[in-house]
Amino acid sequence: MSTIYDVPQSLRQFLDDHDALYQVITHPRDFCAQRAAADTFTPGRAFAKCVVLWIDNYYALAVLPADHLVDFQKLLDSTGAHEAGLVTEAELRRLFPDCELGAESPFGNLYDLPVFAAEQLTEDAWITFNAGTHEEAIRMPYLEFVRLVNPTLVDFACKA
Repeated sequence: MSTIYDVPQSLRQFLDDHDALYQVITHPRDFCAQRAAADTFTPGRAFAKCVVLWIDNYYALAVLPADHLVDFQKLLDSTGAHEAGLVTEAELRRLFPDCELGAESPFGNLYDLPVFAAEQLTEDAWITFNAGTHEEAIRMPYLEFVRLVNPTLVDFACKA
C-alpha cells in the first residue's frame, strides 16, 4: 500500500524519545474518523478524532471520540471562552505542515497547541487516532496519551 504521507518524523521521534507504548496500524485510505475506526477494528468511542479550533484569540486542538461532535456552547462554558469556531483548511496546512489535511494527530504539544480532551475518552483503556496520514493510525493506552500530551479534560462533546 503506498502512502502520500508517512507518520510525521516529529511524532515518531517524540514517541520514541519518551519510550511510549504504541502501535502503528496501517489501514485502507479513510477520510472519516468513523470509517477509520471500523478499519482499525476500534469502537467509535475509542477512536479519537481531532478538531482544530480557534478559541477567542488562540488555536487549540479538541480531541473527542469519533462518534461524538463538538458542542460549542459546552466548550465555551467549560473553558470560559467567549467565541470558538473551526479553522480553515489554509490554517490547518499552516499549523500542521507535516500532516495530511484532516489526519492530524492529537499531539498538539508538538505544534504548540493546547489540547482539550473530551471526558468520554476516559471510558476506554486504549485509544486509536490518526497518525498524520489517512492510511496510518496509532493505538496506545489512554493513560499513555495523557502522560505524553497532558491534555485538559473538558466536557465539550455530545453523541453524534
